[in-house]
Amino acid sequence: MPQRIVVIGDIGVVDGMIHIGDEAMFEAAVDALRARGIVDVTGVSTTPEESAERYAISAVRTIGWPGSRADREDRLSRVVAAVSSPAALDPDDPAHAVIAAIRDSDGLAIAGGGNMSTLWPHHIFERAALGRIAVALDKPVVISGQTIGPELDDADSALVRDLLASAEVVGLREPSSFALCERWGLTNLTQTIDDASFLVSAEVPASSTYCLVSVASHVGDSSRPEVVAALAVLLDSVAEKTGLEIVFFAHFGPLDGPSRGDAVMHDAVIAAMSSPARIVPPVDSTTGASLARGAAMVVSSRYHPVVFAVPAGVPTIGIPVDDYTGVKLRGALGNFGQDGLLPVDELLAGNGAALVARLWADRDVIRSGAATLAPTARAASSAWWDRIAATFGAAS
Repeated sequence: MPQRIVVIGDIGVVDGMIHIGDEAMFEAAVDALRARGIVDVTGVSTTPEESAERYAISAVRTIGWPGSRADREDRLSRVVAAVSSPAALDPDDPAHAVIAAIRDSDGLAIAGGGNMSTLWPHHIFERAALGRIAVALDKPVVISGQTIGPELDDADSALVRDLLASAEVVGLREPSSFALCERWGLTNLTQTIDDASFLVSAEVPASSTYCLVSVASHVGDSSRPEVVAALAVLLDSVAEKTGLEIVFFAHFGPLDGPSRGDAVMHDAVIAAMSSPARIVPPVDSTTGASLARGAAMVVSSRYHPVVFAVPAGVPTIGIPVDDYTGVKLRGALGNFGQDGLLPVDELLAGNGAALVARLWADRDVIRSGAATLAPTARAASSAWWDRIAATFGAAS
């Protein structure tokens, strides 16, 4: 009998703005399930009509978590109560459709993400609610490719810990998240990689002529004008040292129209550079993955350009601006044997040119190292999704 699975990722194009990495993890999960015979997927999205069309799935709207923490706690209680007593919520509450989708499903999959953090409490509550609904309806829960924390207050820690404990299996995409969950006493854990690591698996070109750049407007506690100036110097050094064309791709940006999101930062950096540069507008996740995988070098403060690039052996510089981005970028690089971390304070200190020179000199070693690691990582990722499919009763 075919399985019907509800999948939540942080998806939905809002006001024309797409987040490539968030969409990529959801897309990778849907692809992996379909490859194992699970073709009936209902996504949970902020813009369900758009997501349904983008992925050829059914979709329902997210439950939503406005207000204070007390408001969210109260709403969580009422949402869970509505599983057996619909009158606990207003008749037009979007949670009813989510409950109905899970009731009619064979299980819940929480696709990869880095939003189980006190930085984004509404994402924690959304996932905690879906997990509790599934448990109340006796549906299996699987959680894949997560970063946990590192910033978690006591109340959010309790919510996340309870959610993870309710799952059949939990995949964690970097060692620090795994270690944190082990300290919580959880035993259903598997060390994985990011779900979208092999979203695109085409052969890597033997030679490439561009360096792909994706930088976010978020710069932590640093001065944005100073970061813009330092990035311009860094990228001019890339162009001078390697002869590569500098190509910008916004991982959070507009599908059309004026610059917003990362594109604003890109415009500022380009204006400060001496070298010429080109912009490729965001379209979809596979375009972003293909661009990163096909680059000769990647420079990024965004996470997913790194995720896409390192399995292909692309020399990559990750620029963390705080503890959260540091955990993610260090994990993504380390999973495939790279260490090109350039924290924002080191960028501002002018240490980037030396790192560019080292990575470029080691590019053949980096590529051969990835060629050794990637097949094992790909096989482990495939086995992980076989395990998830089996949890839902599908043949792997």
